[in-house]
Amino acid sequence: MPTSPAASPLPAPHTESDGSAVIRVLSYNIRSMRDDTTALARVITACEPDLVLLQEAPRFFRWRKKLARLAAASGQVILSGGGTASGPALLCSLRATVEHTEDVLLPLTPGLHRRGFATAVVRFGGARLGVLSCHLSLQKDERHEQGGMLLDRLAALGTPHAVAGGDLNERPNGRTFKRLAAELQDGWAVAPWGAENTSTPTDPHQRIDALFATEGVEVLGCGVPLGHPGVTEADLRAATDHLPVLAALRVPASPRP
Repeated sequence: MPTSPAASPLPAPHTESDGSAVIRVLSYNIRSMRDDTTALARVITACEPDLVLLQEAPRFFRWRKKLARLAAASGQVILSGGGTASGPALLCSLRATVEHTEDVLLPLTPGLHRRGFATAVVRFGGARLGVLSCHLSLQKDERHEQGGMLLDRLAALGTPHAVAGGDLNERPNGRTFKRLAAELQDGWAVAPWGAENTSTPTDPHQRIDALFATEGVEVLGCGVPLGHPGVTEADLRAATDHLPVLAALRVPASPRP
């Protein structure tokens, strides 16, 4: 991994006087926790996220126990997903007030891997937010269909603001990535921070992981947290086969439903 200058600090999570909330959101493909889980927990902890959008969370034998162990080691609690969403999962800090969670399995294409979404509606202060974690298909046509399902599902959460993120298995010039970026704010494109490319940790040459936000959410900074305090390149290499994406967002206050 090439060295990167230290990123300027992201704003710390806090609630503002008008009820709006500044939050940190982390998206991370953790490769079923098959690598150095201690390094993985250190990276997540150092990022101080309010929400963690995971991909390739454990799905099989004792998957709940493994996910719970990671959550506890990184100062989080399980929100939704894992085996019941076929890989995507959500963790959150105790700062979040949870309104609703739902795991969604997507249509299965014979011969391809089953995909799903982990979703939730949460509150931070007076800010109400929909959340979705995804891991889109390797097959381009199925991936494009799943992009449309993602947009539909995000709208169906019924929140004034939302964030979605995950492993898109596609670069920004791909048609599914473009489809999402046409409807949502691409965090890196709006407010680049840290480093851009997410794959691979030893040779970061492509951005296939991203965080998106709906209109009205202010993206304060978004990117790979190289140079972020407590995040070391050694841990990033050891933790999994993707680099994480960290964003700071300001979410406006919204009336209660």
